Amino acid sequence: MIKALFFDIDGTLVSINTHRIPHSTVVALTQAKAKGLKIFIATGRPFAIINNLKTIEHLIDGYVTANGAHCFIGKEVVYSHPIPKEYVNLLLEDSLKCDYSCIVVGEKDIATYNYKDNIDRIFRVQLNVTNIDYRLPVEYVLTQDILQLTPFITEEQEKEIMPRLSGCISGRWHPEFTDITSIMADKGKGIMAMAQHIGIDLKECAAFGDGGNDLSMIRCAGMGVAMGNANQKLKAAADYVTTDIDEDGISQALRFLKITD
Repeated sequence: MIKALFFDIDGTLVSINTHRIPHSTVVALTQAKAKGLKIFIATGRPFAIINNLKTIEHLIDGYVTANGAHCFIGKEVVYSHPIPKEYVNLLLEDSLKCDYSCIVVGEKDIATYNYKDNIDRIFRVQLNVTNIDYRLPVEYVLTQDILQLTPFITEEQEKEIMPRLSGCISGRWHPEFTDITSIMADKGKGIMAMAQHIGIDLKECAAFGDGGNDLSMIRCAGMGVAMGNANQKLKAAADYVTTDIDEDGISQALRFLKITD
């Protein structure tokens, strides 16, 4: 019996096309909550730039953010693993050497490094993230624990740099960038920590996603659901493939799981 639901945001809960949560999804989650299920967010976004969940905020029990690097329920931190400083420095040095931009996610703040317009084009225009302060000095953020680094690199560049970042893992959900976290942090580890914290088995969890960074939680949850708009690797790993986000994919999946009518 499913007791907790874990949802990616972009492309899963929120449409990339409309920047909104489909009405059918809001209705389905409201019904699931009324039946006593716990609802969690499991996203690559750090909490500071989660700006698109207003219609369901009252339903959310907790957050797995920054690809599992920082997980919390209310004010209680359940699981948190920053990137070791040596790997932060190595990646930022490579960013200058190879001339690519990078987003630096601190425990409290977010800054950009070697800024280029692709950050604004993707995050503000494509993803509707309007609250990254491009003027904030990265030196200020680097005094904090760094939860995630988002370099704007190709898959080929990613393959070259990751062997040098042996204490890190990469979760790509966009062709133009990847999210790098501590090897101790991914969405799968995040939902494991959440499940243990609230006292349920992973078999009682369902995870929903569409991108490469969702693979770990799709594999470890008792029920892994891939959106119709998900990549083929995620679909192959899922227990169930629902319809596209813009074709009532979440609503369809919850009916399939007999959670909603």
